[in-house]
Amino acid sequence: MTTFLSGGTGTPKLLDGARDVLDGFTVVVNTGDDIEIAGNLVCPDVDTVLYTLSDRIDRERWWGIDGDTHATHEALVRNGERIERVEATCPLGEGRAFSGDGEFMLIGDKDRATHIVRSSALDSGATLTEATGRIGSWIGVPEEERVLPVTDDRVATHIETEEGALAFQVWWVGRGGEPEPQGVEFRGAETARPTGEAVEALSDDVIIGPSNPVTSIGPMLAVDGVREGLRETHVVAVSPFVGGEVVSGPAARLMHATDLPASSQGVYEAYSDFLDVLVVEGEDPDVECRVVEADTSIETRRDAARLTETLIDL
Repeated sequence: MTTFLSGGTGTPKLLDGARDVLDGFTVVVNTGDDIEIAGNLVCPDVDTVLYTLSDRIDRERWWGIDGDTHATHEALVRNGERIERVEATCPLGEGRAFSGDGEFMLIGDKDRATHIVRSSALDSGATLTEATGRIGSWIGVPEEERVLPVTDDRVATHIETEEGALAFQVWWVGRGGEPEPQGVEFRGAETARPTGEAVEALSDDVIIGPSNPVTSIGPMLAVDGVREGLRETHVVAVSPFVGGEVVSGPAARLMHATDLPASSQGVYEAYSDFLDVLVVEGEDPDVECRVVEADTSIETRRDAARLTETLIDL
C-alpha cells in the first residue's frame, strides 16, 4: 500500500485525485500546527485530510468544511473586531493553548464539532490516533483510506522572530505571517516518538506531495525514527516550486530562515538523506537523486489523479 506524508494543503489536493487512482492508501499527517483554542484541540492538517477524504472539504480554501456557518466564531469576535488574546493559558505546552475570547482563527460551527469530539475522546483517555480514527468513522472516511497522526506526543512548531518565538498558527493566521521569520523550532520533537501505526505505514512506498518542507513536513521529520524509516523505503517527493516560484504559502520565506535555498534545490536538501525521486516543473536542481520533469499543477481533481498516476509509476 502507498503512504502519503501530508501537511498543509498541497498533499490533500493530491489526495483528492489519488482516490480515483488507488484502491486504498495511508496518510501520515503533520501535528506540529496543532493548537488548543477555547478548550478544544484543533488539528488543522489532520482535519484537512479527514475533510478531503470524506468529501466535506471547502475546495475554495482547502481548509474547513464546505458550506459551514460561523455563528459561534462571530459571537466570540465582539463587534466585528478580533481581540488579541494569544497568551498560553493551560499546561498542554507553551504556546499551545489560547483563549476563545476573540479567537484569532476562523472556526466553523461544524468544524468546531470535530474539535469537541476530538477533545472529548482525548479527555476520556484516547490517544490522538484513536481520536482521529473515531472522527474518520463518524464523518465517513472510507476504511481503506487510513489517516494517522505521525505521533501521539505533543510537537509544536514555533517561528522565531525579532519579537520572540510565536506558535505557528499565531504567526501565520493571527499575525498574517509577520514579523519576518528568523528560524523555526519544533518544540517537543526531541522527546516525541512516532506511533507504531505510523512506523508501519512508513515501511511502504512513500509519496510526499507539493508541501512546505519546513513547517508542513519538517515537524514529522524532526520526530525521532521518522527519517530512519524513510531511509529504508522508496520515497518520491513533489516540489512545491514551479519555475523557481513557490505555488502558495510561506515556504520560500521559511526556507530562507532555515538556510535552505528557496527552490526545488532546497526541497532536495531538506530530504536528501532519504529521497529517491524528486519531481519538478521548470527547474533543473543539482541533486544526487533521480529528477523527473512533470506537470505538477493541481487545479482540478483530474489534475491530481494525473499526477498521482505519474508518482505511482515512479
